[in-house]
Amino acid sequence: MWLASKLRGGEDDASMPQRLPPTLSSRALNRAFLARQLLLRREPCAVEAALEHLVGLQAQAPLAPYVGLWSRLAAFRPEALSRLLESHAAVRTPLLRTTLHLVTRRDARALRPLLQPVLERGFASGSPFGRRLAGVDLAPVLALGRRLVEEAPRTVVELGRLLRERWPRRDGEAMAQAVRYLLPLVQVPPRGLWGQGGPAAWTTLSAWVPGPAKAAPATPERLVRRYLRAFGPASVKDAEHWSWLRPLGAAMERLRPRLRVFRDAGGRELFDLPEAPRPDPETPAPPRLLPEFDNALLSHHDRARIIAEAHRTRVFTRGAALVDGFVCGAWTIERRGKAAALRLELFRRLAPREREALCEEAARLLAFAAPEASKGAGRIELLE
Repeated sequence: MWLASKLRGGEDDASMPQRLPPTLSSRALNRAFLARQLLLRREPCAVEAALEHLVGLQAQAPLAPYVGLWSRLAAFRPEALSRLLESHAAVRTPLLRTTLHLVTRRDARALRPLLQPVLERGFASGSPFGRRLAGVDLAPVLALGRRLVEEAPRTVVELGRLLRERWPRRDGEAMAQAVRYLLPLVQVPPRGLWGQGGPAAWTTLSAWVPGPAKAAPATPERLVRRYLRAFGPASVKDAEHWSWLRPLGAAMERLRPRLRVFRDAGGRELFDLPEAPRPDPETPAPPRLLPEFDNALLSHHDRARIIAEAHRTRVFTRGAALVDGFVCGAWTIERRGKAAALRLELFRRLAPREREALCEEAARLLAFAAPEASKGAGRIELLE
């Protein structure tokens, strides 16, 4: 092309037609995303490695990460995750989008400094608590809050009561929430352990995981690369929606020479790691049941790669059922004594083979989540 330009009299290269980035169809994006999310097949991956690949799992529902890992990993056993929490190798801590995430201790230490502005913004403008403490010097509140939660793990209610003893005219709940948002805290077991329960009690990350950090602090570029590895191909807006860290456009531009660039069917620019998997769009996708608030459904501004706009409000607080890689329904488990039922509400009519495969997956999940009901006391209810 350059030689032909010279032979035509030295036309400027800018006048030549530019090759547009390849377009990825909705199915191509879906299959690439499912591969990154370990949802095309259950992977023989250690739990700790899976948590780091996925950049954690959303965990405000304490047992949701267990179902999320069961859907992704071969031969997953819940004790494996409980052991990580009990040994402090994994923690439940507010991070991305200010939401409670279950991450490895390495990621908690590496990501929290980078995401501190997200937590500060969430407290100041994304919650009512910052407004209720407008004009209050928070430094002494945080100092006392740190001392209190390091003396013993405290619930927000307990922490608010103790802070009000020092400042009786201030809003105790808002002060306790300031500590929760603005200090690096972790929610301690037994909350979050399989088959157990406990209060939502907090201590500091440094008290729970003492010693020097063994991972370098995250940078915006490292965060973007990790996002693309687990959620790509994706746009700048997708990455910002996932993390609430803004702006990320400059980081993406610095990475551009080392990334592949695509477009979606709507013409939006998408970035990806060159070596990341992008399977054939017709690759079979087995049925999967994701827990409530699973990151696979929350981590893009444009979620059409996995869920139709009409269905967005029908999941999240319930689990999501995937057939052929896309959300087709919601699920819940209802327990009565030793009996349990997994109820599937479908959003569209399925072919007989699809319905059978989904019900088989539902039976496997019920046996995992409610083993006490697996011997004749469990049933699948299908609502179409």
